Amino acid sequence: MFKFVVRTASTPRIYNTFASFNLPRYVSSFATVDAEEISGSSPAEVLNLVQGKWIGSSNSNTIVDPLNGDSFIKVAEVDETGIQPFVESLSSCPKHGVHNPFKSPERYLMYGDISAKAAHMLSLPKVSDFFTRLIQRVSPKSYQQAYGEVYVTQKFLENFCGDQVRFLARSFAVPGNHLGQQSHGFRWPYGPVAIITPFNFPLEIPVLQLMGALYMGNKPVLKVDSKVSIVMEQMLRLLHTCGLPVEDVDFINSDGKTMNKLLQEANPRMTLFTGSSRVAEKLAGDLKGKVKLEDAGFDWKILGPDVQQEDYIAWVCDQDAYACSGQKCSAQSLLFIHENWSQTNLISKLKDLAERRKLEDLTVGPVLTFTTDSMLEHVNKLLEIPGSKLLFGGQPLKDHSIPSIYGAIKPTAVYVPLEEIVKGKNYELVTKEIFGPFQIVTDYKSSQLPIVLDALERMHAHLTAAVVSNDPLFLQQVIGNTVNGTTYAGLRARTTGAPQNHWFGPAGDPRGAGIGTPEAIKLVWSCHREIIYDVGPVPNNWEIPPST
Repeated sequence: MFKFVVRTASTPRIYNTFASFNLPRYVSSFATVDAEEISGSSPAEVLNLVQGKWIGSSNSNTIVDPLNGDSFIKVAEVDETGIQPFVESLSSCPKHGVHNPFKSPERYLMYGDISAKAAHMLSLPKVSDFFTRLIQRVSPKSYQQAYGEVYVTQKFLENFCGDQVRFLARSFAVPGNHLGQQSHGFRWPYGPVAIITPFNFPLEIPVLQLMGALYMGNKPVLKVDSKVSIVMEQMLRLLHTCGLPVEDVDFINSDGKTMNKLLQEANPRMTLFTGSSRVAEKLAGDLKGKVKLEDAGFDWKILGPDVQQEDYIAWVCDQDAYACSGQKCSAQSLLFIHENWSQTNLISKLKDLAERRKLEDLTVGPVLTFTTDSMLEHVNKLLEIPGSKLLFGGQPLKDHSIPSIYGAIKPTAVYVPLEEIVKGKNYELVTKEIFGPFQIVTDYKSSQLPIVLDALERMHAHLTAAVVSNDPLFLQQVIGNTVNGTTYAGLRARTTGAPQNHWFGPAGDPRGAGIGTPEAIKLVWSCHREIIYDVGPVPNNWEIPPST
């Protein structure tokens, strides 16, 4: 077992002999676990952070290894009786934030320095490998997919080194109506805020949103899905070694009911939620609309009439649908194939690519939010639709020890005719998001493009999309009649793999949250404040005017 203590800024960490001798030097400067050694016989422990102290809890949520079912992580979860320190911590932050353009502006520079140091740490091979392996342990995906999270996070931090944090708070001025009058627009923090993030990106999503909140002057409480929260606990420890004040962030492990009670009592000025649409809508009501949401995405891809680069297109489709076992909010859920592609071997190539995925290298793996039976039941319901057929997959994985609470199926694709998809009784079934290695495939004629566009208009989630074509008129028509917030267009268009250098988020919803870019940070983590200076002078001949 690893040894922990309640820790303040001045308290040294205590490690057991194992951690001290086996962790690489840079990793041992912050880490309290070894990703390779966590097991049922040597479980890790995850703590909470509040008011600058790491604390345990009398309640423990035991997380099972998604690959073999061993109880390998004990998460100290706070229940409803233990939320008061978190409520007090959030309540201690004023609405004008920890810093703003008129208050403690040196903190903008401090966060530029923290970002530089953290980016350097994540660039070190031993540190990046530590987080990559830790991600694999709790959210199994291939090494390259897990490393991609670390890489994007490191590049994001690089983007906000030096003066870049204060540039987020850049203001503007407009001349007034008379001498001495000017209006100035500022980006202002909300103050106390909350961040709730899901299991599928244990590092990238929470770090990018957390740092954005901190850059703008907010005091956040962070909750990550307990199944994977060990990753962010270790990242917070790294950030502390890079200069993050321990009082700036609270970190809570709890169930949804307890977190909801915390939000109701602490009343944060804004809550960022990434996760399911059902929970997102409940939070929006409970918190009276003071939310930003990056919820579920039933994401589509359209292959246009210009057929080219068949092997490349097939490979991107495979990656979009099945990388991370389809557990991406941007995963390709519905593929529309123009009739011109019927003369190619696209479907057989998709099948071949899907069948080379294997559990041994985690290019396919456990599904953490659907069971095997529930996914296969969905497949069977789709196959009842007239004209539908199983293209490939549709079977459980074999020879594995994935626990039954999780899902394990082969990458699967079901063909459903377009004319059947748009029927009222089928549409809801076809567009149900299955957060796993699963997609719907259909085809269309040029004359049916309006039907395709109508099907897209009826969807409720508008996160990512791809229009795979270099035909400018086709691109113009599809893009002009759709709304997805992150849309890739052109021959190399994809739905997944968003880096840190462009906006990622939904469109068509005023509550929609973005991530990763200056525009996203300013939209989500600050509001506009206008200050109008009117200092005079009053004209010498001024007299009191008539009443109006």
